[in-house]
Amino acid sequence: MTAAAAPRPPVVITGIGVVTPAGCTPEALWAALRAGRSTAAELDHFDLSRHRARIGCRVSGLDIDGPRALVPAKDARRMDPFALYGTTAALAAHRDAGAPAPDPQRTAIVVGNAVGGRATSDRESAHFSEAGPHRVNPLMPLLTMPNAAAAQIAMRLGWTGPATTIATTCASGVDAIGHATSLLQSHRADMVIAGGCEATLTPVTLAAFGNLNAVSARNDDPAHASRPFDTGRDGFVMGEGAGFVVLERLDDARARGARLYAEIAGYAATADAHHLSMPLPDGAGAVAAMNGALADAGLAPDEIVHINAHGTSTPHNDRAEAAALTKVFGSHGPPVTAPKGVIGHLIGAAGAVEIIAAVQAMRAQEVPPTANHEHLEPGMEIDVVHTSPRPVALGPALSNSFGFGGHNASLVVAPV
Repeated sequence: MTAAAAPRPPVVITGIGVVTPAGCTPEALWAALRAGRSTAAELDHFDLSRHRARIGCRVSGLDIDGPRALVPAKDARRMDPFALYGTTAALAAHRDAGAPAPDPQRTAIVVGNAVGGRATSDRESAHFSEAGPHRVNPLMPLLTMPNAAAAQIAMRLGWTGPATTIATTCASGVDAIGHATSLLQSHRADMVIAGGCEATLTPVTLAAFGNLNAVSARNDDPAHASRPFDTGRDGFVMGEGAGFVVLERLDDARARGARLYAEIAGYAATADAHHLSMPLPDGAGAVAAMNGALADAGLAPDEIVHINAHGTSTPHNDRAEAAALTKVFGSHGPPVTAPKGVIGHLIGAAGAVEIIAAVQAMRAQEVPPTANHEHLEPGMEIDVVHTSPRPVALGPALSNSFGFGGHNASLVVAPV
């Protein structure tokens, strides 16, 4: 006979930090989501005259030179934006958690990121083309490596446990938090900072997504370009930013008197094994991820109070996710919201920021509206919240993130 497995300790969020197009505080993010206020605008930080898509959601309100800056200005200028965003959000989460000082060897950092330092890569490639090899920054490999954010966070906190980077494209942020939870449940760490960061609003990346017809080309009306689940959607709007959380076992958090935001109740990930850019049309991989997260949380579908959808505003992704949601929750499922109508698609950071949004909605007992959603596509059987926030009962929420390459990740947060 084998001994029964010990029950897994509950894992809770005790600190949150964000850097987003809606602002760089959780309060600013929630205010924009609750108002359904789009942050998309015409881009002007590089020459866009030949680009198909010329709009995006840029980070707003990041203090680099002022007294509130968490990363010294000199250091910030020697970091790619993705690492700066991630480091700032992680340090903000640590401060929000009360600036705990655990045993450095019993810590971990898990960062979700899709592409690394694309801004630096674009800039240095241009230098090479214009002036030759001698003009290329020798630090380029260190600035562009996807693990640069994890390294920066570890160095600034002095945490010597594992500092890991997960790259599952748009599912990276959720996968990072899911992996971090397992580190705590298995007692391989006592405190983990986890989240995602991304900065892909660069000339080559925007051109590539434009040529792929994945992003919206509604250049004359950027504020209404991202339209999750709406009949008028024509692609996602690229965004940038970061979201991080501090995670601890519940007993440890209570022992130090920490503020408890929510429990990470369940997590699951799957792969479509289907296509690099297209989801399975029937949403089978997403169904498996959602069912896995519910099973991990020990919850039935009718116990979920609201859903934070991936909702990219692309025709195929929204259609597949809507079909998957109906298969899991039925045609009268819980209310659905999609933050990408407000902040755009933050790629590797999207899942982490949206988990924070789901926690905020759960604690406020209010589901924010899906910005720009006016007419649900015929055949979709989901209840998309739009126009104004909707009151809900206090209870668990499920958040989805589905990435290029067929990566699916779902996570359940619950009240503590």
